[in-house]
Amino acid sequence: METVFTAEYFTMTEADAVEYAKTRLGIFDQSAELTCKEIGDGNLNFVFKVVDELSGKSVIIKQAGPVARISDEFKLSPDRNRIESEILDLQYKLAPGFVPVMYGYDPIMNCCVMEDLSDHEIMRTALLKYKKFPLFADHITTYMVNTLLLTTDVVMEHKEKKELVKRFINPELCEITEDLVYTEPFFDCERNDIFPATRAFVVENIWSDKELLLETAKLKQEFMTNAQSLLHGDLHTGSVFIKEDSTKIIDPEFAFYGPAGYDVGNVIANLTFALVNAKFTMEDGDARDEQVEYLQNTILDIIDLFKVKFIKVWEEKATERTAGYEGFKEHYLANVLKDTSAVAGLELCRRIIGIAHVKDITTIKDGKKRAAAEKVCLTVGKRFIMERDSLMEGADFARIIKETVENF
Repeated sequence: METVFTAEYFTMTEADAVEYAKTRLGIFDQSAELTCKEIGDGNLNFVFKVVDELSGKSVIIKQAGPVARISDEFKLSPDRNRIESEILDLQYKLAPGFVPVMYGYDPIMNCCVMEDLSDHEIMRTALLKYKKFPLFADHITTYMVNTLLLTTDVVMEHKEKKELVKRFINPELCEITEDLVYTEPFFDCERNDIFPATRAFVVENIWSDKELLLETAKLKQEFMTNAQSLLHGDLHTGSVFIKEDSTKIIDPEFAFYGPAGYDVGNVIANLTFALVNAKFTMEDGDARDEQVEYLQNTILDIIDLFKVKFIKVWEEKATERTAGYEGFKEHYLANVLKDTSAVAGLELCRRIIGIAHVKDITTIKDGKKRAAAEKVCLTVGKRFIMERDSLMEGADFARIIKETVENF
């Protein structure tokens, strides 16, 4: 991956991105007729798509600024783009075909240049159109097992792994996760943004439940202290580009060493949001039943395929002597699944209560249906947290979702 430089940082406009592509990248021909559109719809960064109108060749330039787009309260280190670039390079080696190709990183302009995936679609957007992707469970589990297990002490030489821990420490973005996922949703924080019709339910069932609050405190400590795997750190359906036969994971700027179940749980939660959206926005009938069943089965398959692939890769790749002790890999995997369930629960709660919502829920136009959808998410989330010791099969996750949906 080539590193490119400019003299001084500034936040680019579309015109600046065209000039940057012409003068700094060395990707396009001199005769190229470049156009640019800023396409970022996330909370943190600016994303420019630069296209040569003559050849059709295109790239993505992603620039990190010193504050988040969602709110200037969040002061961020632009080093997150360095982390993202290096993570994508590493993950391309660990899970080839499941991340975009990186073309360059510029530490002064705080931007990275990568493959354009315009022939793919953001998965959240596609699921809101009720599309189905039968290969996703297989693709995402291969990606997660390879990126998570292959970066643990089970497989890596321990000093090499500790060097990666140091390289990807990422304190600013970890602080955002610690606040927005583990802390603020579980008390009456002024930064929370709660749909009025849901607030009483949150007060009674979330904030007033001392047993739940205790479990979230335990989970926060686990997140902050368990440097188990090199995480993506923000693996929701908005971080997945997808088409029928291809899945590409983007935006690993929250990457750091943490509990492996964090990534798996985020995937499960965001598929649950898609399921709840289908349940409350589609008309009664076969199409809705099929979409809900597809999403339930995808959640079930992800858990079960993850388990099978995890054990297989463990048996093929483990180098740590103690990894071969009888019963240890089963113990290790069980803890990953507990974290998976817990994080799925935290994500389901925080996207309803906290500052950062998901379109799966906010685009439900009928107020009563939205309130019901949010209560489903909170109820499933709470159960995932409180019952995490017993959720070891895909069917366990699917059962809780199905039981809860049927009750609202």
